[in-house]
Amino acid sequence: MTISLMEGRFNPRDNSDASSIRSAPFFAGLPEAAIEQAIANVVTRSHPPNQVILLENDWGSSVYFILNGWVKIRTYNLDGKEVTLNILGKGELFGEMAPLDEVPRSTDVITLAPTMIGSMPAQDFVRLLNTEPQAGIRLAKLMARRLRQVNRRLRLRESDSTSRVADILLFLADGQGKPSLHGTEIPNLPHRELSSLSGLARETVTRVLSKLEKKGLITRDRDILCISDTNALERLML
Repeated sequence: MTISLMEGRFNPRDNSDASSIRSAPFFAGLPEAAIEQAIANVVTRSHPPNQVILLENDWGSSVYFILNGWVKIRTYNLDGKEVTLNILGKGELFGEMAPLDEVPRSTDVITLAPTMIGSMPAQDFVRLLNTEPQAGIRLAKLMARRLRQVNRRLRLRESDSTSRVADILLFLADGQGKPSLHGTEIPNLPHRELSSLSGLARETVTRVLSKLEKKGLITRDRDILCISDTNALERLML
């Protein structure tokens, strides 16, 4: 079966494309001229769900910005079991480490939903970092935040199942949460993805989510999971 992808050269004067990539937190506050130069050679592609964007050990020639949709960052443990390291959504970037280190990719990246991605040539990304100190600081803060999230999850690996599922929901809220009238909305991911993120069996994740829903701490729709009170969910982990 052949999967066709919609592809197009990014047009900085196209209001829809321009507003999408400029809304990425990475570009906030940077000089307009620097942004224009950085995004001039971006190419956009539309990917279906479960499409592999990057493979571990590929060489990095681009940095990627998510204009719409969701991706997961995946690797494998020594037993060959898939481990989901992160879930990224609109406005996030990935693939930034390989161009900086000039080494192969260290993880796979796969779409979880129909996803539009802007691909920036690595040399344009590196040039932006070299010419705009604020861009370098912003990248350092992004990597520090992701490292803190991973460290927190590792510390909770020996905790009870409720704490671990609660932590994953808060982890997603920190990275992808959107405020709503009823709380904080995050993507309602398949239980297999939450299982991989938490290191718990899928059946255990399902049971814990049902318990949290009965307590009124979360509500679930087809695509959205809403955390009614993030502080209350945090207290479950104490």
